[in-house]
Amino acid sequence: MWTLQAIPVRGLEEIRPGDSLADKFLKALRKQRVRLQRGDILVVTHKIVSKSERRIVPLSRVKPSAAARRWARRYGHDPRVVELALAESRRIVRQRRGILITETHHGLVCANSGVDLSNVDGGKSAVLLPKHPDRSAAALHRALRRRLGIPIPVIISDSFGRPWREGLCDIAIGAAGLKVFRDFRGRRDPHGYKLRVTREAVADELAAMAGLACPKLSRSPVCIIRGFPFAPGRGRARELVRPKRLDLFR
Repeated sequence: MWTLQAIPVRGLEEIRPGDSLADKFLKALRKQRVRLQRGDILVVTHKIVSKSERRIVPLSRVKPSAAARRWARRYGHDPRVVELALAESRRIVRQRRGILITETHHGLVCANSGVDLSNVDGGKSAVLLPKHPDRSAAALHRALRRRLGIPIPVIISDSFGRPWREGLCDIAIGAAGLKVFRDFRGRRDPHGYKLRVTREAVADELAAMAGLACPKLSRSPVCIIRGFPFAPGRGRARELVRPKRLDLFR
């Protein structure tokens, strides 16, 4: 048995394009008198990663296509946001009743390609998903190791809707420093049955736990998960995207 903690990081300064996230995090932790320990996991919302990586687009610079304008006019949306969602997508999965579900270039299936206007500048700009979330997580993982001398796994999270379920739930879109699955295949349950397909998506579960501890309006975009016995490794959130050949719903 173990005790599992989710510790919100308070007092993080506003992230500006080009900022070092590691420097900002460690500064906030010093103010909070909290130290990262061996075995801790850092869960970071994608928005501050995107801000630091200059993935912010002023809507005044977006020129919507005719298709974006038609869709937006029909359902009362901002055509510039629709245009960004289409530009960030690999394909449109569903487009009905004013809802646009896309598959992003990362392979993520979500609403509006993850384009978001909240917590930026009051609706004047949109923030996009990081271009390479796993690389972003790996860069932060390396930066923290250089400064602290210990490996701190990093998960980059975002809130997604889910098929057949109402509401949002945080999931991992980037990861570094830990295996994203806990694999039970080949092990036997207490009744002797041999498990064949069970792989627990621990990176998603850790992201969801951080989402509970740091709700949307808490101004805490970073969370420390302490006490979880993760498996170190070169895991990537990309592994959580089901391959096309195994996806029965495409």
